[in-house]
Amino acid sequence: MARDTSDETPISGKAELVSYLEAGCKPEADFRIGTEHEKFPFFRDGNRPVPYDGEQSISALLKGMQEKLGWDAIMDGGNIIGLAEPSGMGAISLEPGGQFELSGAPLETLHETCRESNRHLAVLRGVAEPMGIGFLGIGGSPKWTLAETPRMPKSRYDIMTNYMPKVGTKGLDMMYRTCTIQVNIDFSSEADMRRKMALSQKLQPLATALFASSPFTEGKPNGLLSWRGDIWRDTDNNRAGILDFAFEPDFGFERYVDWALDVPMYFVVRDGRYHDCTHITFRQFMDGALKGEIEAWQPTRGDWTNHLSTLFPDVRLKRFLEMRGADGGTWRRICALPSFWVGLLYDKGAMDAAEQLVAGWSAEDVHRLRNEVPAKALSAEVEGRSLLEVGRDVIAIARDGLKSRKNLNNSGQDESVFLMTLDEIIAKKATFAEDLLALYNGRWNGSVDPLFSEFQY
Repeated sequence: MARDTSDETPISGKAELVSYLEAGCKPEADFRIGTEHEKFPFFRDGNRPVPYDGEQSISALLKGMQEKLGWDAIMDGGNIIGLAEPSGMGAISLEPGGQFELSGAPLETLHETCRESNRHLAVLRGVAEPMGIGFLGIGGSPKWTLAETPRMPKSRYDIMTNYMPKVGTKGLDMMYRTCTIQVNIDFSSEADMRRKMALSQKLQPLATALFASSPFTEGKPNGLLSWRGDIWRDTDNNRAGILDFAFEPDFGFERYVDWALDVPMYFVVRDGRYHDCTHITFRQFMDGALKGEIEAWQPTRGDWTNHLSTLFPDVRLKRFLEMRGADGGTWRRICALPSFWVGLLYDKGAMDAAEQLVAGWSAEDVHRLRNEVPAKALSAEVEGRSLLEVGRDVIAIARDGLKSRKNLNNSGQDESVFLMTLDEIIAKKATFAEDLLALYNGRWNGSVDPLFSEFQY
């Protein structure tokens, strides 16, 4: 999650909230790719979780990264909780259970995205290895119980931890025991945003299936291929899932704002202090609900920006679109996830072809897929076809879209080279989760411990 903002400019009314989102529109020539990826830190000795405090700890990792990178420390109550690149080109943040996240810079090509990930992981290894710490890229924590999982000293997470059990059964698992890879996608206009939102919502279950990598919980198979995908089915359904209204032909920025206004808030920040606001919606906040509760009760632009970051639909609208459906994964998957979406959404011909492919899918189809994919992955069906078959077609479309971008690396390869890991999944007819289960039932002799050594970054 990004750093909470503190823009104290007062909000004059709903039109200003709509304008905030509209300001994300930009010319296609200025489209960028922002990739985020999370990973689980662990002690190589015993594959144990890493605490926040101590000489060998999460806080020590952040301080070591700060020394190497020269980035600004992000503090909360005297604790270092992240780092920000001074010019705003990227950040490192902590998820609630210590998951280490890079929020990458907005970059022009996927080749740059992969180089960024390589640099980040190389610097991180340099800091972590002397502490005996490694990192695992996978969608769900495979070994530790919730009680064993450390908790980061971030004020917003205290509020969320208290609130989550009131609104769903799996919110704490989402916070503390999942990892993801995400990509942020630009749009040129409200109409372009509408098309990208609808198409990417339809295809988000396919992304969940292709990137499924969370078949273990507390040391054993959990009966799923994407445990993370299943967790999101009952985390907080007021703010998560598929937004049916985004399929409507007149969907736009104002409709998203209307939805966001009626989602319960988490907090407001005043003078560095977080105030629990889970008892009101942003609309009630705008109507003066905090008057008398806190001194500076009027809503600000920072409050709105923070609120938007606490909404969790499968495709999230800010001043860009966030693709949120995929499990975390190995280094190659960090490159594959943005390649999949950029190939589909940044080329007109590819987007037209993908829209045609899913034109017959109803909102009910998408909901059903979302519910079935955590267990079935690529064997889930829509319109009489398996997602394996659909995935083969969609990846081919994405490949054409990437080729048409004509962005070559020093070896003359275009960006479609990063789809190879998805090609392998289609060719083998097996997800990474299924590969892991085969190892567990075979060479690993019923243990998840080899996962940490064989698939660490």
